[in-house]
Amino acid sequence: MLIAYVDESGNTGRITQGGSAAYALGCLLIRSRDWPASFDALQAFRQRIRDKFGVPMRAEIKASHLLRGGGTIRDLGLAPAVRRLIFRAHLRELDNLKTKAFGIVIDKRARSVAPEQVFDLGWETLLQRLERASRFAGHDEDGPFMIVHDEGEDDQIRKLVRKARRHLTAGSAFGAGGLSNAARKLVDDPVSRRSEHSHFIQLADLVAYAAFRDTIPPGASVAAVCPRTMWAQIGNAIRTETNYLKGGTPGIVVRKN
Repeated sequence: MLIAYVDESGNTGRITQGGSAAYALGCLLIRSRDWPASFDALQAFRQRIRDKFGVPMRAEIKASHLLRGGGTIRDLGLAPAVRRLIFRAHLRELDNLKTKAFGIVIDKRARSVAPEQVFDLGWETLLQRLERASRFAGHDEDGPFMIVHDEGEDDQIRKLVRKARRHLTAGSAFGAGGLSNAARKLVDDPVSRRSEHSHFIQLADLVAYAAFRDTIPPGASVAAVCPRTMWAQIGNAIRTETNYLKGGTPGIVVRKN
């Protein structure tokens, strides 16, 4: 079985009302049979981060904390260059954890739409890619899958996942696209987790932000921690099958309409 850890970056609000230029979802895929060894490897990695940079094992490492030096790492006083190293190290570790990563980015600069439409399009696109991964011929990742996501919008996510079992509508929120195969291999309702309790969710957050910045170039202060090229640090862990027919940056699906 595939376990899909999902977190978001940016927001769904209108740009004209202070919303971000894009809304992104980061997804980390791991086979259930690999999970115990990957979990142990992730704990060992976090121990190395602790020993080298002083970041406690229980500290929540998310993009927003690394960008501002805030949250649970505020008291460490880490310089931007150090926070960049920590960000990069996490993405480089994904291959060692036997995970695959991809991102969904809804570019809101093309047209103004309601926040709920942005949210639905992002999750519908994600579910469509997960459905394809669950039946990808020739790869041993095919099979049932379940979704574990950062808490927030739980009811809306559950509604979309349940709908996906019946049919998947690609791009319906923007009046484009059509029906895809139903996600019949989805296992139960999605599981909501507080990100501070899951290192895998925290990794999905970093994946989401790296995908966001590949599409929306950062300013100088943000680039000091997460440059536009950060996505490439994922390396062999990028799930290139996600968008190989559409083109663009490998592993990132960008929707504009």
